[in-house]
Amino acid sequence: MTRPPFSRSLVLPAALLAAGATLAVLPATTSEAATTRLCQSQTAPVDGGAYTVENNEWGSSALECVTTDGRADFTVANSAMLNATDGAPGGYPAIYKGCHYGDCTDASGFPVKVSDISRGKVTTSWSTTQPGGRSVYNVAYDIWFDQTPNSSQPNGTELMIWLNHRGHIQPYGSKVASNVSIGGRGYDVWFGKQAWNTVSYTMTTGTTAVNVMGLRPLIEDAVRRGYISPSWYLVDVEAGFEIWRHGAGLATRRFSVHVAGTSSPSAAPVSPSPSPAATPDISVQAISPNPPAPGNSTNVTVDFKNNGSATASNLTLVTEILSSAGKVVGSHSQTGQDLAPGQTLNQTYAWRAPSSAGTYTIEGLVQNSSGKTLEQAKVGTVRVT
Repeated sequence: MTRPPFSRSLVLPAALLAAGATLAVLPATTSEAATTRLCQSQTAPVDGGAYTVENNEWGSSALECVTTDGRADFTVANSAMLNATDGAPGGYPAIYKGCHYGDCTDASGFPVKVSDISRGKVTTSWSTTQPGGRSVYNVAYDIWFDQTPNSSQPNGTELMIWLNHRGHIQPYGSKVASNVSIGGRGYDVWFGKQAWNTVSYTMTTGTTAVNVMGLRPLIEDAVRRGYISPSWYLVDVEAGFEIWRHGAGLATRRFSVHVAGTSSPSAAPVSPSPSPAATPDISVQAISPNPPAPGNSTNVTVDFKNNGSATASNLTLVTEILSSAGKVVGSHSQTGQDLAPGQTLNQTYAWRAPSSAGTYTIEGLVQNSSGKTLEQAKVGTVRVT
């Protein structure tokens, strides 16, 4: 890939601005053989090639690297970025599924024609760690639409979804709408025009995680506003962090994108798949925590028990806390878990209660290695008084 030309002094959209040359991937250290370290514009396939992690440092020469353990996750291991907050970020370390500048993940299901995106067709889950301190960054999806299904150069629309941000930064372009309700969440909408359209949806209430979020409502809103054509194609979904300053400790703990059916116009015929493995029989139960005061912490414990006759392998066990409006206000996960028949695993999460009193719901989720949710149950409540 080659780096596209840019001449801009304003805040730039992130991911594709750094389609720099792909460098060789080096292991972090000999004592961490399972960990891959990526710096500058290095990339690495993860989760068996289903996703790609890219460091994508395009707007800074400061040392900044990420590490990944080969699953659909990564951590900003170190960052010396000190970009001005009224200019462009230093980079966009991210994970993606689909085609980024012609570099495609395996069997992604993309491209998908916009007019074919029905309810539940494309969904995504993402859980993050967001450090404080002096760091300035956003937590943002970067989703790309091309005018043709096989373009190697983006030529349609960049759709960003800001889950959160830290510091005085804003999306590219100008705000065109405030506090718009889309898919049960509130967003401000921003738009700017360059070689492609850039539309950004910033959540009015920030979050650290989304779970099985459908992309259709936001795409339909962008179509209604004239920013995306129904005849164009969704080509990839990326999730990462635009970093202006520092950023070490930012992490994607789990990420998944699910495309229902097959939608690639150029996809080769697929051989019949073998019968799927049986879904593990996992029960989920919570231990009622002590009611915390607003802003204080309490331990939320969820039991995951294998009721089946076979070992359930390589699971991700997730505890989520939801507000009365269904918004995730806390999330904790453990990846790579194996449960023998009859085994129970306790997952304890030190949840810091929000500033608002009320009753919050505890949910337990069991996911396979590709991020598919196998079990999901509301298992208890916690009162903040």
